[in-house]
Amino acid sequence: MGTISTILGTFGFGFGTTVGIVIGYYLFIYHQSTDVQDPEIKPLVELDSETIATMFPEIPLWVKNPDFDRIDWLNKLIGHMWPYMNKAICNMTKSIAKPIIAEQIPNYKIDSVEFEMLTLGSLPPTFQGMKVYATDDKEIIMELSVKWAGNPNILLAAKAFGFKATVQVVDLQAFATPRITLKPLVPSFPCCANIFVSLMDKPQVDFGLKLLGADVMAIPGLYRFVLELIKDQVANMYLWPKTLTVQIMDPSKAMEKPVGLLNVKVIKAIKLKKKDLLGGSDPYVKLTLSGDKVPGKKTVVKHSNLNPEWNEEFDLVVKEPESQELQLIVYDWEQVGKHDKIGMNVIQLKDLTPEEPKLMTLELLKSMEPNEPVSEKSRGQLVVEVEYKPFKEDDIPENLDDPNAVEKAPEGTPSGGGLLVVIVHEAEDLEGKYHTNPSVRLMFKGEERKTKRVKKNREPRWDEDFQFPLDEPPINDKLHVEVISTTSRIGLNMHPKETLGYVVINLGDVVSNRRINDKYHLIDSKNGRIQIELQWRTSS
Repeated sequence: MGTISTILGTFGFGFGTTVGIVIGYYLFIYHQSTDVQDPEIKPLVELDSETIATMFPEIPLWVKNPDFDRIDWLNKLIGHMWPYMNKAICNMTKSIAKPIIAEQIPNYKIDSVEFEMLTLGSLPPTFQGMKVYATDDKEIIMELSVKWAGNPNILLAAKAFGFKATVQVVDLQAFATPRITLKPLVPSFPCCANIFVSLMDKPQVDFGLKLLGADVMAIPGLYRFVLELIKDQVANMYLWPKTLTVQIMDPSKAMEKPVGLLNVKVIKAIKLKKKDLLGGSDPYVKLTLSGDKVPGKKTVVKHSNLNPEWNEEFDLVVKEPESQELQLIVYDWEQVGKHDKIGMNVIQLKDLTPEEPKLMTLELLKSMEPNEPVSEKSRGQLVVEVEYKPFKEDDIPENLDDPNAVEKAPEGTPSGGGLLVVIVHEAEDLEGKYHTNPSVRLMFKGEERKTKRVKKNREPRWDEDFQFPLDEPPINDKLHVEVISTTSRIGLNMHPKETLGYVVINLGDVVSNRRINDKYHLIDSKNGRIQIELQWRTSS
């Protein structure tokens, strides 16, 4: 009887199920609404914001807010560079964190804390848009919408009391809107002195945290507590108007720009110290400003004169009047060898009253070292007149510190004439048959000048200048430049002197161009070249 009941029950269930499916299918097919309308198709611009938000829950800011610009190019750039940026950021993070950790772990009696694994993963952050603010200050303000759903693997190991514990951060997601300010903008690369970073809203952060391999964030209540704690701590430090400041360069140096001119008139020297064997000196004055990369200025050489008068004026560009000083050094010119220093002194620019000429008589000293013993024997005096002329706003002259600028000729230069300055810089690929101890000999209008001798050098550098006062421009004149090598070992060498090459320079071009600085191939030399700078200075 039980068997028959089981068979009938099974049959009834199968029959009832089949009948139910057939009836349901009939009702579904024949009872649908017959007034179904086609879907309405509209352009996105005609849809309201709620409809669009429903269709696209992750709309970029550049779509929702017209103030934000689309920066797909930046996302592509970061996508290509991310493998290298990942390594660079991780290395920088380790170098920054290492001293901080070393300073803090003794307070908690921990032996060591170090990264066993640090990688930001293969997924770079994306920028949803950027907004740039225009201000009247010398700054650039940018707001970025940053989203990062990355796959980093950060494994930190701590050792204490003989035990080791590991903490691992995985599946990090962060959403933030940082404001980046580049300020101040300066005319030196990278064109900004500081970077200020602040957050405009509390960041949204989500990540997984494993302690000893166990998912700590799965503990009830801990997940929300940790995330809120991180958001609050970050907001307390960097939520606008608080900022993170990154200094790129020293603002005081970055903002260096011309603020004025220092007019210096070198008038004369009195009772200079004798430096030559015959009881005389050939003095000239060199003027330089501290912290200035521009070559110093020089007066003409006054031969065999212990009381020379120059009356030459120079303009020096001032950038830091509170810290810069004018250095004046009197040298004794030597035809061969190094020029001897007679004496020196300095003038602090902060001691000068703007727009007020100051006549000064300076005692020449051996050096400006405070521990230098004072000599009872005088080195002479230098008389100068200085005046600091600060620039007015937006009135800075052009071409300041121009290396191609040519100084004016000194007072007393004939109106139709000028001063020819020849600067022998260097030579290269010199080769002597018997020896290579090069020096340069200049011959101009029957006058001969020589540089010092550089021993055993195929690429010597002299940087010596020679001046020729002229009553008229040397339009049709020529300068003969000869490189010679000499040796003092006459007894051991039958060739004490030999020519390494020469060149003849037409001076007509320097009169029209005012300055020429060029390298000339030496005649009778295989590959030798010499660099000569020519200047034609006039009083106008």
